[in-house]
Amino acid sequence: NESWLIGVQEIDAQHKNLVSLLNRLHQAMSEGKGKDVLGGILDSLVSYTRAHFSAEERMLEKSGYADLLEHKRQHVALTKKVLDFQQEFKAGGMVVSVDILQFLRTWLQSHILRTDAKYVPLLHSKGIR
Repeated sequence: NESWLIGVQEIDAQHKNLVSLLNRLHQAMSEGKGKDVLGGILDSLVSYTRAHFSAEERMLEKSGYADLLEHKRQHVALTKKVLDFQQEFKAGGMVVSVDILQFLRTWLQSHILRTDAKYVPLLHSKGIR
């Protein structure tokens, strides 16, 4: 929803795509088709988070963001977690569950509303909206 917007158009658009992936997983799970779509969604999450994190980190580096290393650390941690989910799913050991969806949603919400929100004043001061 609109409360998740941080006011940086490029980043907001990327966040919307990430949320859309989670919404697709939720919809499929509610229809009993979670397992059918989980592999593709995990593939998309891995690919899209890498692209999004890279773009965000370049923007922050160019802007001189002081907490960039910590921000990158959080990106690496989520990417590893999603890669772990993906590997477990491909090995046949992952059951589609609300826990996976809840983890991803909670992480994304926390990251956007708390962690990403910290760099917004800097980007806005540089004219990036």
